Amino acid sequence: MMTWQGIDSARLESVRLLVADNRLRASGRLIAAATTDTEAYSASYEAATDQYGGFHRLLIRATTAEEERQISVNRTEDGTWLVDRGQGTERSACGGALEVDVAGSVLFNSLPIRRLGLHRESGRHELPVVYVSLPDLSVRVSQQTYTTVSVGDESSVITYTHEAFTTDMTVDSTGFVTECPPLVRRV
Repeated sequence: MMTWQGIDSARLESVRLLVADNRLRASGRLIAAATTDTEAYSASYEAATDQYGGFHRLLIRATTAEEERQISVNRTEDGTWLVDRGQGTERSACGGALEVDVAGSVLFNSLPIRRLGLHRESGRHELPVVYVSLPDLSVRVSQQTYTTVSVGDESSVITYTHEAFTTDMTVDSTGFVTECPPLVRRV
């Protein structure tokens, strides 16, 4: 189990992880209080990676005071993305993306770091990602950049950039985020 607590706002993410080599299965929950930009929400997710650490499957449910939504996002072996909102499946290449990111979740930032080994060896990668917004569950392709700043035995620092947001995230020796200022820290 890993849990992250908000630094800048009232939020919490907790996830149960099953890790075997590069494969990962996650079952988590995000809870966020209302901010000036976003209404309060709760979201639960199930996610899995393939044997290479690349994204494979996401099922996410989001609840606000007004409504409940659900979406399933899958990447097939041939790289096709399947997005299902309960009204039929949409197929897309999603710009060649291998990763998914869920707004407000640092677990999903850990996936490319682990897959690319950025916590063990210096590197810089600009990645197309399938980005899922919360709480509306809209899906779009966006660019993210991960750059290793330092590698240590106990922790490493990775600069993360998404649109106008940039931060230096600290990750543990296994590549999972421990702190993402000013947003969250692991407790």
